[in-house]
Amino acid sequence: MKQGDLVVRKSYGGDVLFRITSLRQTSAILKGTDYRLLADSPIDDLTIVNDPEITGATRQVRIKVTESMRRMQEQHRQQEQRQQDRHQDAGERLASGQEQLYFKLPGKVLHLDGDGNYMRKSMQLYTQMRVPAHGIHALESQMPEMLMRLLPQVQPDIVVITGHDALLKNRPQQDVSQLSYYKNSQNFVNAVRVAREYEKNRDGLIIIAGACQSHFEALLQSGANFASSPGRILIHALDPVYIAIKASYTPIQETINLAEVVNGTISGIEGVGGIESLGRHRVGLPRFKNKSALPV
Repeated sequence: MKQGDLVVRKSYGGDVLFRITSLRQTSAILKGTDYRLLADSPIDDLTIVNDPEITGATRQVRIKVTESMRRMQEQHRQQEQRQQDRHQDAGERLASGQEQLYFKLPGKVLHLDGDGNYMRKSMQLYTQMRVPAHGIHALESQMPEMLMRLLPQVQPDIVVITGHDALLKNRPQQDVSQLSYYKNSQNFVNAVRVAREYEKNRDGLIIIAGACQSHFEALLQSGANFASSPGRILIHALDPVYIAIKASYTPIQETINLAEVVNGTISGIEGVGGIESLGRHRVGLPRFKNKSALPV
């Protein structure tokens, strides 16, 4: 085995696909390819995977990802159609066959991620969905300080605070209430507090926070609109991005559909939850003559 190999753990029934990030004498450090999970494992508990598509767990995840993307694109298309119909009804369109008068401003995202690979995947999805986004790879412990500087500069509508997290193994078995029993939940809570201090109105700044097994209740209580993980489960790397895109394209006068956005994630209701929040998408009138001047 070598660094970069794809592997699964025998003792866990091959439930998660990992990539080896480093090797020690008898153990390996692993990073989930689909889930925001860091782990270590004895080398003799690992099996190399040459074709990820042959593992049942990986196939199921990829199917869920494809379905989630299809659902998100369909919801986006329906949302645009509803907006267009609404503006037509209001007379905000020129005579039939001529150019629309209004322009669109999806909510701007500031995304801080503790994992560089997931950061790149997230930015690719924002670009694909035409969401204006500013992405930063940073250690979870550095995020509160970075937000103090970045929030006034970027002036986002939506902040995503994510990376790696986990319940520590040496905690009392059933106790998940203490922040000290989590790898990075305290760092995420501190970052959320900084963002909420910057904009106290939960509808003025949508905050999406947490990673695998994060302290859901503490993140919401500190000011997040959406957080992981109610069931203390592994969440998919793109779940926070899905919610950010949904918030970016929901009209500012409408509430983000909680059931729709949570059920639309790959991890589902055990992975992500939140509170009622207004969307961040705006339209403007009249249409810019110089399209390059649009703030995207």
